Amino acid sequence: MELSMCVSVVIPVKNGVQFIGDAVASALAQPDVKRVIVVDDGSTDDSAKIAGSFSNQRLTVISGAGRGVSAARNLGFAEVDRLVPASESDHSWVLFLDADDRLVPGSVSKLLETVQANCVAVYGDYERIDGSGHRIGQRSALLRRRKPSGEILRNLLAGNFIVNGGVMLIRHAQFRRVGGFDETLRYCEDWHLFCRVAGQGPIVWCPRTTTLEYRVHNQSAMMSGRLTFSDYRAAVERIFADPLIIGKLSSADVVRLRRLAEAHLKTYLACQAIRARAYGRALRETAEVIAFLPSQIPKTLAHTLGALAGL
Repeated sequence: MELSMCVSVVIPVKNGVQFIGDAVASALAQPDVKRVIVVDDGSTDDSAKIAGSFSNQRLTVISGAGRGVSAARNLGFAEVDRLVPASESDHSWVLFLDADDRLVPGSVSKLLETVQANCVAVYGDYERIDGSGHRIGQRSALLRRRKPSGEILRNLLAGNFIVNGGVMLIRHAQFRRVGGFDETLRYCEDWHLFCRVAGQGPIVWCPRTTTLEYRVHNQSAMMSGRLTFSDYRAAVERIFADPLIIGKLSSADVVRLRRLAEAHLKTYLACQAIRARAYGRALRETAEVIAFLPSQIPKTLAHTLGALAGL
């Protein structure tokens, strides 16, 4: 682990009164977190009041302009950037935590222990929790699997296996260099960012480490089972036209990886439909993947059967 490292956690929130307290408390409970920046993105409830009720000098609550989660994250990073001296940015890390999720105790320390001198980010895994904070599903059974580590850009272009920014520490200087989150994307903006970061250098996997508790609840669009591939199309177009991402890839690689990415997204939609108990939709999505890219049949079936099993 590098010496003198510090971590900032950015939490965007809009009308998240039910869960924001849990998110802030989980970040402040991490001994290696130096600052927590909550960005209230135009809430009409008491989200900002609850976030600000913590008496802790590491906590700052700022107001956004209601321009969406990506803009709120970027605003939070701008506050971090203002507070961290330029000379320290290479030893400073940032984590983006959603307001309905929470960090596992001690998880930031475990991620920092995995940091390598040349890496641009380090990531762990997640568990699902319900609205009451109880773990659900069987994802713990996957902790022994290996995930990509090192130069992972091609792996990541084939499908977002990182899933959520709350599992990842990103080096401050690298986040600034890639320009933050694309504020024009409504969905998969985190995948786009992960790919841009991966284009800058190695991203290290922290094995057998549950970093995040990912909240499954009725208000979550990603868990509703209502999204379609068209909701993701803008991100796919942006990713596979971004010079920072595909600049060093051959045209044949770009075509191949894009097809894999589209199959991965369709499989993800099938899995989300299963979790939403929309089994007819799940069957249609699965059939579409098989017709679109038959070579992915084993992987698609493994993922959908896993979703049925609670993974």
